[in-house]
Amino acid sequence: MATTAKRDTGRRGELIRIGVAILTEKGFYNFSLDELVALAGVPKGSFHYYFANKDAYALEVIQAYAEYFARKLDQHLTDETLQPMDRIRAFAEDAASGMERFDYKRGCLVGNLSQELAALDETFRAKLLEVIQDWRRRVERCLDEAKAAGEIAPDADTAALARYFWNAWEGAVLCSKLEKSRAPLDDASRAFIDHVCGARRLSA
Repeated sequence: MATTAKRDTGRRGELIRIGVAILTEKGFYNFSLDELVALAGVPKGSFHYYFANKDAYALEVIQAYAEYFARKLDQHLTDETLQPMDRIRAFAEDAASGMERFDYKRGCLVGNLSQELAALDETFRAKLLEVIQDWRRRVERCLDEAKAAGEIAPDADTAALARYFWNAWEGAVLCSKLEKSRAPLDDASRAFIDHVCGARRLSA
């Protein structure tokens, strides 16, 4: 019984893992369940054993991606061996290198699905917004630390700056895919850091 439960959990997890890769690269409408189960090497009936439908599956994939990306953010943004603004630089470098490694075929799953689904489905819109808001809060906390360390202006609106960061970053991810270049990502991170640190110099 325990072996069966472990196998079932493994299959379910593998379907979600493959879904993260497919949805990040292709989006929601450009992949089929037939493609998914072929890649996973399981019968189509197995998919419906674990997930009610494609929508329910995609929501679980979004959650899995959100948890993975939150860990990635925390790896950089809570790294106390670096100054807060250097943590943001480190995250941007790691993320840009990741896109480069996959030849710019994969972007941000949340960004991709937001473009496809947010205007069409309220359930997806709410879930995707929840994820983005979590990412904003993580960057905001890092910026609060930067403010306390004197790296950015003492009156900086860190919540607004965190929104600005993600707005610019998600746009840069799209441009990097279009251009097959990391330059838009490097430009976005450099411009953000120059903006917030420059404001500190002006207020000093």
